[in-house]
Amino acid sequence: MSIFVDTHCHLDAPEFGDEAPAVQARARQAGVALGVIPAVGVFNFEAVRTLAHRQGDAYALGIHPLFTPKARPEDLDTLADALRTHQADPRLVALGEIGLDFFAPGLDDAKQQHFFRRQLELARDFELPVLIHVRRSVDKVLRQLREVGRGQPWRGIAHAFNGSAQQADACLSLGLKLGFGGAVTFERALQLRRLAAQLPLEALVLETDAPDIPPHWLYRTQAQREAGEPQGRNEPAELPRIAQVIAELRGARVDDVAIATVRNACEAMPRLAALLPVDGGGPASLYAQGLQQP
Repeated sequence: MSIFVDTHCHLDAPEFGDEAPAVQARARQAGVALGVIPAVGVFNFEAVRTLAHRQGDAYALGIHPLFTPKARPEDLDTLADALRTHQADPRLVALGEIGLDFFAPGLDDAKQQHFFRRQLELARDFELPVLIHVRRSVDKVLRQLREVGRGQPWRGIAHAFNGSAQQADACLSLGLKLGFGGAVTFERALQLRRLAAQLPLEALVLETDAPDIPPHWLYRTQAQREAGEPQGRNEPAELPRIAQVIAELRGARVDDVAIATVRNACEAMPRLAALLPVDGGGPASLYAQGLQQP
């Protein structure tokens, strides 16, 4: 059985309640050997850290753009202190979820840009990869990356990427991988499916954004929801089926997609490699997956 890494899953979200152990069990049974749990604000820094350690997953710390309206300037100091305190924690694999959002109404442009820039600077200070929210904001995200990076490449992921081919190339040129999840399973997502089919395989990582961005088999239309059907809740166990869709779009074997995307995830967040089983790991062995040479 192939193994997978879910590079973005909010397993501390209230939608999961006390079901996290069951959600993890389903993920492991499906072959998802590891998940990355990003924070969204100072209020859940400890929750994602504790959950990652309890479940054998990884985590990231950061302030999400959708949470900047209630964020205080001193939250950036709290983030810096948390990164300093936990910088030797092998399960702290990135700074995130950070970024820019120009889809959601009511966000203060200047404030979210300030928080994003300062967090990019912290990522440089602590030598951490970045998990970047890029909803309708790719060009402005790229500008900040270039300015803060000053010509040096980045490690990290453009999460839930849904930009143009040119924007994809620009992200890749800066060192980022591109996150693909449930959205690619919809037949109407023509541009996204073209990218999934045509981009180099080394550009892609897999993610669910659980409990959000459900694949088409979990999605409920507005009419269905009004009729009483709940919206499907995404979770990491859906990742292999998402990978199968990408494999079909590429005319590839799902095993090849799995191997490449795990390797890509480890390139984007190097600490992940040490968290995946190597010896005695059965199907989860990195040696068996060709990610390391024995």
